[in-house]
Amino acid sequence: MTTGGLARRLGVSPTTLRSWDRRYGLGPAVRADGRHRRWTPQDVAVLEAMCRLTSAGVPPAEAARAAREAAAGTVAAEGGTLPDGASPAPADRSPDEHAPAPEDRPPTADDVPSGSGRRSQPVATLPLGDVRQECRGLARAAVRLDAPAVDGQLTSAVRRYGLAVAWEEVMVPTLHAVGRKWASSGDRYVEVEHMLSWHISTVLRRVTPVSRTALPDSAPGPVVLACVPGEQHTLPLEALNAALTERGMPTRMFGAAVPAEALTAAVRRLGPAAVVLWAQARSTASLPLARHVAATQWGVRGARRHPTVVLGGPGWAGRSAQGMLRPPSLNEALSVLTARWESAAPGPVG
Repeated sequence: MTTGGLARRLGVSPTTLRSWDRRYGLGPAVRADGRHRRWTPQDVAVLEAMCRLTSAGVPPAEAARAAREAAAGTVAAEGGTLPDGASPAPADRSPDEHAPAPEDRPPTADDVPSGSGRRSQPVATLPLGDVRQECRGLARAAVRLDAPAVDGQLTSAVRRYGLAVAWEEVMVPTLHAVGRKWASSGDRYVEVEHMLSWHISTVLRRVTPVSRTALPDSAPGPVVLACVPGEQHTLPLEALNAALTERGMPTRMFGAAVPAEALTAAVRRLGPAAVVLWAQARSTASLPLARHVAATQWGVRGARRHPTVVLGGPGWAGRSAQGMLRPPSLNEALSVLTARWESAAPGPVG
């Protein structure tokens, strides 16, 4: 495989491959005619391991060492030898290897191949700022469109930190960085945002426990989660749904763009303890709808009840919604909804 072909396969630039060769000894085992690089399957396996490790946040020098050792162990286990004329990969070549020069960095958005398929063109890196290391690894995997790495890192973050922290400190900052880059670069990052969102949704649903325990009749109704009509952004609701069920609270998730009539019918049927209405944009945030849901009643005459309405999303910012709650974060929403559910059903209205 040529250097250009390998760069396109890995989703990095040829410059990055050359710098990894020069700095960490991750070059081709054989050079045709002493000049042209040709990468063997063994070379490719080493670099794929390098990409996986740097995406997981491992420093480049350590990732290179681990990738070489893994490759050497595989060759030894299979009884193989290096190609004729090839020598073992050299040790790391610089005493300041933990502070790589800009061109020696791990793969970032700078390494996204150009649409021509002939040469990689540098672009600005994702604007992550001061975030957890996991965000940087997740961003590297996302811009490379490395689906297995994205899925693995998201799953690892949830297991390590818990769902709420993984959402607020790993998933959201990375999504925001991709969104900002998308907004400033036209449509060049649409595929990155779509793939990352898909895998976040997949992981959230995978870790959402399914309650099979029937609740007693005296228990409060479930928490209803729905996007307002015209709203398609469901990820924050999916995160809240997963976190609520993790706490053992019953939920009913209705997803994107729920028609007003269907939402009202569901509230009457379920008698929910609370209804969460998500609006990402001001154009979809309808206070008349929220008031209508809050006024929806059920139960026998003289003991009618109505739900607590919780407004979620930036679309509600600046709106005056008397009597409705608007928690600013996932943790705040969890606290509000948990307290509401544990305090039993809403009190009767006149």
